[in-house]
Amino acid sequence: MPLFSLQDLEAAHTTVRQFVPETPVYAWPLLKERTGVDIYVKHENHTPTGSFKARGGFTYVDALMKSGEKPNGLVTATRGNHGQSVALGATRNGIPSYIVVPEGNSQEKNAAMRAFGANVIIAGKDFDESRVVAQQLQDEHGYHMVPPFHENLVKGVSTYALELYRAIADLDVVYVPIGMGSGICSLITVRDLLGLKTKIIGVTAQNANAFALSFAAGKAVQTETANTFADGMACRDPQAQPLEIILKGAEDVVSVSETQIAEAMMAYYKDTHNLAEGAGAAPLAALMANRTNLQGKRVATILTGGNIDLTTFLNVMNTHTQQTSELASA
Repeated sequence: MPLFSLQDLEAAHTTVRQFVPETPVYAWPLLKERTGVDIYVKHENHTPTGSFKARGGFTYVDALMKSGEKPNGLVTATRGNHGQSVALGATRNGIPSYIVVPEGNSQEKNAAMRAFGANVIIAGKDFDESRVVAQQLQDEHGYHMVPPFHENLVKGVSTYALELYRAIADLDVVYVPIGMGSGICSLITVRDLLGLKTKIIGVTAQNANAFALSFAAGKAVQTETANTFADGMACRDPQAQPLEIILKGAEDVVSVSETQIAEAMMAYYKDTHNLAEGAGAAPLAALMANRTNLQGKRVATILTGGNIDLTTFLNVMNTHTQQTSELASA
């Protein structure tokens, strides 16, 4: 059974468009020259929070309010993009939000969450430890816990999938990063609702490849660490519900290296002058690695977000690419 109906999705799209205008899908000619592939980029970096997550948090809190429940606070764990969306939805509805982030989290994402009205709490060595702290805050204060994966989050995120499939007919393949799974599950769900044959390929970082290992094993596989600069993919504990959808509906889940992600970030900047965070560039990295098998195909990549600290971006360019001088002259 799908998570929701097409009618439910259409209603969610109407709600989401109050805040998130339809994001563009562009076929950048320089990217086609670089890859030799008919590539279409879905620009979720153009939402008001700079990430596709804006759609999910907005929809989740809207559904919560329509249910008649107004909690004394919302709490969640995040690396930043999910937290911005929750803070936004909470503030718009007069609800305090408490966002737990791990130590060393992006300073600029932390600042953005505070700007949207969140109380940012730094606790835990990584995202999964931060989730434990968020659960403790729920238990201690009675806050409503916003999970990393939920039907209403996926429904909101799925509005970008609906836009993409309607904008570009007969897509052969879509590459999408996997963090906690809402993005890839939205593409799978909407594809099936529309009766399309598009293949969905999930992308993880080699340093945070729990979902890739789980897909290969056909069951959840945890990793000890998830140390990647692509923090939107830094998951080491795949959850059962998204994994089930991915196992049934994805064509494959692949991994890309830190260097491949950095080179894709550079490609986006040089060829489109868009800034992509690590997770946002990972789909292009996977496409570039598989370009010889994609000739003649209509392929989309989801540029899921552009929220990367300036210092991190410059460090990544210096550490992982040989083309930093080209960046200065681009």
